[in-house]
Amino acid sequence: MVIKNLTLQNFRNYGEETFEFVPGLNILTGRNAQGKTNCAEAVFYLCTGASLRIRHDRQLIRRGESSARIAASVRTRFGDVTLSAVIFENRRELYVNGNKVARAADFVGNMNSVFFSPGELRLIQDGPDERRRFLNLSISQTSREYCTALTRYQRILDQRNNLLKGHDVSVILETLPVWDEQLAVYASRIIRHRRRYLARLSPLARDAHSYLTDGAEELLLEMDGSYPENEDEIVQKLKGQFAASRERDLRLGFTSVGPHRDDIKISINGADARGYASQGQARTAALSLKLAETQIFRELSGEAPVLILDDVMSELDLPRRKKLLERVRDIQCILTCTHAERVLYGAESNKIKIREGKIVR
Repeated sequence: MVIKNLTLQNFRNYGEETFEFVPGLNILTGRNAQGKTNCAEAVFYLCTGASLRIRHDRQLIRRGESSARIAASVRTRFGDVTLSAVIFENRRELYVNGNKVARAADFVGNMNSVFFSPGELRLIQDGPDERRRFLNLSISQTSREYCTALTRYQRILDQRNNLLKGHDVSVILETLPVWDEQLAVYASRIIRHRRRYLARLSPLARDAHSYLTDGAEELLLEMDGSYPENEDEIVQKLKGQFAASRERDLRLGFTSVGPHRDDIKISINGADARGYASQGQARTAALSLKLAETQIFRELSGEAPVLILDDVMSELDLPRRKKLLERVRDIQCILTCTHAERVLYGAESNKIKIREGKIVR
């Protein structure tokens, strides 16, 4: 999978620029706060329909403008595809090959990417939200069923939570079983996909981590939650959990059980990474997860995703920089940095210099 070109119009600090990319290593260089990360963010948005940096799309629109547009031409194993997103203040429009799509699930997955930045330390050090977000974004790119189930689960969950904030307890208790029935069905699909994905991810992440640490450390990933193997049995267990937690949920005003509360256990040499990993260990563990994610995309889709490395090299020591470049040499990589000569080590690349939201030619 290769991005041939990317066009940004009124996106972040860009007026209008078109980037031409090559199949291998593409390096975006320039001083800090010039727009390198904004370009990387645009690529990720076209892959996932979401930004890793903000919650509201309107923040992506250049100051003083009413809309923004991102577009890319991509070469895949099935042929060329064009993707575009037009972002307005309160809505957006998504297009595949010039055709407007109504559902995010029809947009996501046409181009796959893996994004890594120093902020990915949150994946190891922060709470469960970050790890669930990682799973949701990653699995959604390779499974429309998961993307659809996740969207519908979240919609029903919001409705259930709104109901729990009501004042008529008798009406709430009478209505909750209806929402619980639907919630359990979509929750079971989410759990099934996460379990299957983690079974693939764990050994690949372990191997990548061993490679980066020269075998000095062992990384282990496990689901934090116990569910039956059979999907129908998962549904029944969840319905029982929802029913058992109703009184507590009424007191709290939100749904306290379900896959929106699950987590991944990450350990290094048998110790909980969240509590015991150093900054360097957490960084290496997060990078190992991303390299494993890259390999999963390659296995499931038959081609490698686009790898986005945003200001990563400055956070790694020399041996790990060289190991990383060696590991990704056969896929398209978009790498941002302030000084290209400090990260190349003889590797061939397409260098693009950015200054104040413009390509310096």
